[in-house]
Amino acid sequence: MAHHHHDHQHTDIDWSRMAEHLETQAELFTPLYERALAWLGHKQTEPGLIVDAGSGPGVLSCLLADAFPGARVVAVDGAEPLLERAQARAERLGVADRFGILVGELPGILDDLDYPVDLLWASRSLHHLGDQRSGIAAFAARLARGGTLALMEGGLPARFLPRDIGIGRPGLQARLDALEEEWFAAMRANLPDSVAEAEDWPALMASAGLRHTGTRSFMLDLPAPTTDRARAYIAGSLGRLRDVFAEQLDSDDRETLDRLLDPEDAASVHRRADVFVLAVHTVHTAVRTG
Repeated sequence: MAHHHHDHQHTDIDWSRMAEHLETQAELFTPLYERALAWLGHKQTEPGLIVDAGSGPGVLSCLLADAFPGARVVAVDGAEPLLERAQARAERLGVADRFGILVGELPGILDDLDYPVDLLWASRSLHHLGDQRSGIAAFAARLARGGTLALMEGGLPARFLPRDIGIGRPGLQARLDALEEEWFAAMRANLPDSVAEAEDWPALMASAGLRHTGTRSFMLDLPAPTTDRARAYIAGSLGRLRDVFAEQLDSDDRETLDRLLDPEDAASVHRRADVFVLAVHTVHTAVRTG
């Protein structure tokens, strides 16, 4: 998954459908997140307050609660329907007694927190802020002394298919990646107060007065033949790309995607034996020393 935040750009968002997609994705990516949080546990031992900034439906917020059993976790997001799901998930998983939600737009809403934060986790939410440098500065300002900011940004786009899938032109996913990069650049350019910024995350953290403590990438590897859950995720992801880029795709690629998405077609992702999920997310950490 390179970015896949297309849904955010529509004003009349179907929250239940979007929430389902976000949950399915995060649940599928749980092994990757768990490894990232285990690594994080060596950087920030026994945090008292953890904030999941841009939490969505709270899958990761609950994983944070699990990874740090002594911490209170606050899920922060601008979309109340997603936070309601986060709260329900916390209750279902038995961590509601140390779980809270905060509805509002980042980064300003963080001023409503009662205490400084020991671990502020921002998973692919920073790139939705027009001014990422001032966003990081705002995150840094909320940290306790010795507190850690963990940004999950970058990595590698997900791969689901071999280069040559036996239908259409080889290299379909690389062409979809190129379209996504253009879409992402346009999305960033259209954000309020958008500032073009070299995405050197450690340097941006340093500019906010933080000391960079590590960068590491984590891989999700669900090889072929894969599970029905992974297939459903692949179909959902390719379906969204087909919807968003229908106009930009040439007829050959559009036809290939239609076949990949047709459950009746033996060449579809629902039935073929060679689909997989291979993805890499990168986490950057920095600590507030002063």
